[in-house]
Amino acid sequence: MSSWRQLELHPRIVSALGKAGVRSVGEVLRTSGPDLQRLTSLSAADVRRLLTAAARLRGPRPPLPVLRAEESGLRLGLGCPVLDGLLRGGLPVGGVTELSGESGVGKTQLALQLCLSVQYPARHGGLDSGAVFVCTEDAFPSRRLQQLIREQRRLRPDVPPHVTDGLRFGDRIYVEHAADPTSLQSCLRRRVGLLLARRLVRFVAVDSVAALFRSEFGLADWLEKTKQLLTLSSTLHHLCRRFDVAVLCVNQVTDIFGDSEDYLGPSSSTVRPALGLAWANQVTVRLTMRRLRGTVTEGDRDGALRRLEVVFAPHLARAGRDAAVWKEGVRGLEEV
Repeated sequence: MSSWRQLELHPRIVSALGKAGVRSVGEVLRTSGPDLQRLTSLSAADVRRLLTAAARLRGPRPPLPVLRAEESGLRLGLGCPVLDGLLRGGLPVGGVTELSGESGVGKTQLALQLCLSVQYPARHGGLDSGAVFVCTEDAFPSRRLQQLIREQRRLRPDVPPHVTDGLRFGDRIYVEHAADPTSLQSCLRRRVGLLLARRLVRFVAVDSVAALFRSEFGLADWLEKTKQLLTLSSTLHHLCRRFDVAVLCVNQVTDIFGDSEDYLGPSSSTVRPALGLAWANQVTVRLTMRRLRGTVTEGDRDGALRRLEVVFAPHLARAGRDAAVWKEGVRGLEEV
């Protein structure tokens, strides 16, 4: 608390910071003004005084790049040339991408695949950094991750073996757990924010967003649910812009009754992403993954057929590519 005395803050501000669990000047500077107001219940004027005093104590710092996804052009590859071709290089860095689909379709596998891809050098589609994987409903799939790590050479034959073998994949993936929207916000602002500030990670996966909001809110709580969704979106976009990272949010789907909404999902589908328009308007890119009938054969093994589709994106046309789930991960199929 000595730092608060250095800032010469009013006792009510110090008391509010203590109740909110904000312990350092660094935490204050890593949190936006509106978020500080929500955390501490201080007035806007008090938050401005706090931020001004904290900035004065910390001194000038070099600004971080603030670029919109479509302006920066930086992408995080999926580790598959076919799927990266569909996405013009991969997920946009500096934006929030949503991946929706039915249970068991391969959404978590693709998220794990990106946690490995981000660790490659930029010349191989990565960002030469680590990843954070936030679990909200199931235990972290560590066995599947280890299998993907062992099979990296098969998935990435384009990468020289000495590069793949030199990466310690398991040491650069940080796993967090969140049981409700409040704990997810706290996790993103504090623990994930700290990892980003230290430049330890440049990819964040949340699996899944819908699980928290479906269990916490009933039909009568739609207003509070919408407010918390918007707050979550604000936090994610703030992290994207400030630290120049890629974010993937996994979403569940619901059955369509009546006419489908073309904006929410592919018109050919019988399901659409959960959480509705309130959430759909908050993401930069919306992707969906669905099952196809049959399997594809490669040598002496079979892979389950899937289709990855772009629902909307500021820099992509609506299109899709067939893919298959293999032991080494999700790979797109070359068009015949």
